[in-house]
Amino acid sequence: MPIALAASSDISRIFIELGAAIVGLAVLARLASRWGFSAIPLYLLAGLAFGNGGLLPLNVSQEFVHIGAEIGVVLLLFMLGLEYTGEELGMSLRTGLPSGLADFALNFLPGLLAGFLLGWGTLAAVLLGGVTWISSSGVIAKVLGELGRMNNPETPAILSVLVLEDLAMALYLPLVSVLLVGRGWREGIISILIALATVGAVLFVALRFDKAISRAVSHQSDEIILLSTFGLVLLVAGVAQKLQVSAAVGAFLVGIALTGAIVERAHRMLAPLRDLFAATFFFFFGLEIDPSSLPKVLPLAAVLGAVTALTKLLTGWLAAHRAGIEGPARWRAGAALVARGEFSIVIAGLGVSAGLEPRLGPLSAAYVLLLAVLGPILARFVAPERKSLVTESA
Repeated sequence: MPIALAASSDISRIFIELGAAIVGLAVLARLASRWGFSAIPLYLLAGLAFGNGGLLPLNVSQEFVHIGAEIGVVLLLFMLGLEYTGEELGMSLRTGLPSGLADFALNFLPGLLAGFLLGWGTLAAVLLGGVTWISSSGVIAKVLGELGRMNNPETPAILSVLVLEDLAMALYLPLVSVLLVGRGWREGIISILIALATVGAVLFVALRFDKAISRAVSHQSDEIILLSTFGLVLLVAGVAQKLQVSAAVGAFLVGIALTGAIVERAHRMLAPLRDLFAATFFFFFGLEIDPSSLPKVLPLAAVLGAVTALTKLLTGWLAAHRAGIEGPARWRAGAALVARGEFSIVIAGLGVSAGLEPRLGPLSAAYVLLLAVLGPILARFVAPERKSLVTESA
């Protein structure tokens, strides 16, 4: 009986703390809506305030919140995939490869050079290059949705850069992981081949059997569609992650595979879940950062952030230019790509776990936090659309 009472007390405490956190996020979302900007920076700062070392640390179950955060990223990328057909994705990838190479050169090299200038070893510098290279698909998908830009002319160019980055992670992460544990190039190449085969298989199924998948998921009952779609997204994301491919890539390809009337219904039913778990993701991201570790590395993170914010602006401008997009939309594409997030933290975490370089973790955390806050702000105010301003004033 005492054990049961203790368990009940633990559950009630977790419910109370999680409920208070979610209500707090709702208040922040209301404030952001009233002030007319993205709620993402407020979610991140809230996590920073209530995490370990923050103003008022919460004792919520980290594992539970972490799972919710991962589901948030998966749903963000799935909903982004719903906006595009397989043909559009194929064309975007074919035409976007030069932009992807420019993205790598412009954004990987600043981190790599910064690592060498700090006197770090080659592997630590390569990891910092990865941190500065990869934009946050989760943050960007959320911002595009909030600003109503999913169907904008520059969005396919943004998407092609993000997809190429996520696919590049299927090569980068397995190789770096193998090198960190001291294994040879042979094991790294095998891991890369497995990842490539997984991505190719999922992409082939998504493009070849999209109509059959849509028919299998479709039903008159909203409940059945919700369970089928949500279950399929989690299943494919889990298998992709197990085979050393990003779960986000798997979820994105599921979104690509759905076509026809099912797209609108899936969007309508899963959007509330996406918003809930996405807010959890950004809050959890802030919880993971210890504020006391930030002051010493903040000046360096600010310089690195300023440089790579400019290089991402140039990346988006070039991608939109290659896609034949004119005018301010080119700068909107660049501003949308500035935010860094989940992949950057994963990359830095690999180095921290291996004990590679003690400054890598705090520097990456400060850098990502700055750009995760700056990115949504730039996306909103760099070359804003007239129609969105009219809508907001109304």
